[in-house]
Amino acid sequence: MTASLSLNEWLALLETRHPKMIDMGLERVGQVADRLGVRHPGCPVISVAGTNGKGSTVTTLVSICVAAGLRVGSYTSPHLQYFNERICLDGRPIDDATLVRAFEQVEAARSDVSLTYFEFTTLAALLVFAQASLAVVVLEVGLGGRLDAVNVVDADVAVVTSIGIDHVEYLGNTREKIAIEKAGIFRRGKAAVCGDANPPATLPEAARNAGALFSSRGCDFDFSDEGETWTWHDRKHVLAGLPKPALALDNATTALAALFAAPLSVSDHALREGLQRAALPGRLQTVALSPLVVLDVAHNPHGAAFLMQQLPLAKKGQRTFAVFAMLADKDIGAVIDACLGRIDRWYVADLDAPRSASAKHIAPLLLERGAHVAALYGNVAMALAAARQKASADDRILVFGSFYTVAAAQTALVPRA
Repeated sequence: MTASLSLNEWLALLETRHPKMIDMGLERVGQVADRLGVRHPGCPVISVAGTNGKGSTVTTLVSICVAAGLRVGSYTSPHLQYFNERICLDGRPIDDATLVRAFEQVEAARSDVSLTYFEFTTLAALLVFAQASLAVVVLEVGLGGRLDAVNVVDADVAVVTSIGIDHVEYLGNTREKIAIEKAGIFRRGKAAVCGDANPPATLPEAARNAGALFSSRGCDFDFSDEGETWTWHDRKHVLAGLPKPALALDNATTALAALFAAPLSVSDHALREGLQRAALPGRLQTVALSPLVVLDVAHNPHGAAFLMQQLPLAKKGQRTFAVFAMLADKDIGAVIDACLGRIDRWYVADLDAPRSASAKHIAPLLLERGAHVAALYGNVAMALAAARQKASADDRILVFGSFYTVAAAQTALVPRA
């Protein structure tokens, strides 16, 4: 009997119910989606796939829509601290009671169909949106695209933010193969927006085969950084003097391309206000000063390289410390390679998470690459405390390697009120 379960009890149940944590395919989730009637939200849908940059792109879109007075539902994953972060209305996480009601409805509809944690919660999100009278829905694809549960909904605008190597056991071990999986969200006659400035040829080819209207950064739209402001342009528009969001301009650029491709009306004032307000925890997030402490969820080689690109060069005499913890199924060596020469000391931690890599496993990978390992720690909080103690006021500490790493640092530094 599940009618009286709390949200935490529901989540614990869903984690253990299906035999596989990841079980790709649309047959099961599609069957229950049809029973619930949630395949067509009744408003424009923007779906966002990609190796990295999905969360920032979604956040930028939501912020602009809210500034424009458009009622918007957004679905993202994973969360940092609380599950409710995944399902938002107008940028605000929904309450426990609304989530529990949605879970109960999905449970009643699924009957004997077994669903993964992600499939079940995706259906709950779609149900919340279907009942909320929205002007637009923004969906982040969890894994890949073609077989991801989010793909039960046809997107009016399908976005691929970037293409890197990750989740090779599900998506393939080359960018060309991974691009085909991500292109699975493209639809005939609908916009397909690519934020990767150098996509594999298989992506535009897949768009052509699907009959989608393909546009890509560097060809159909792009941006230029003017220091205090920036300019965005496509073949029809030039937006100059834009305020900088607290997010990477690459992803804000992709979000604007998706916005202009969508059947939405947004004023110039709302666009600028939305950009100015757009921010997302765990993306180059400054949480302390003197020494500077920055959190980032970079957890694969592509993300780590992008983080190093976004991180300002160290000032004269400034040292950069890393508090580092990762999952074992990630390419830890390649992540380290992307950071070599930019980090002076590594404080390596165990991670309290499924599939975590121990600090004792990570340390040799650093040492064999000539990196300075300061010490190993039993958890992220201990590693962060040690790094802060050793750092001078002018140094900086970068905490990264996983969503779990950032969540642990947030808990240590900015506990919930």
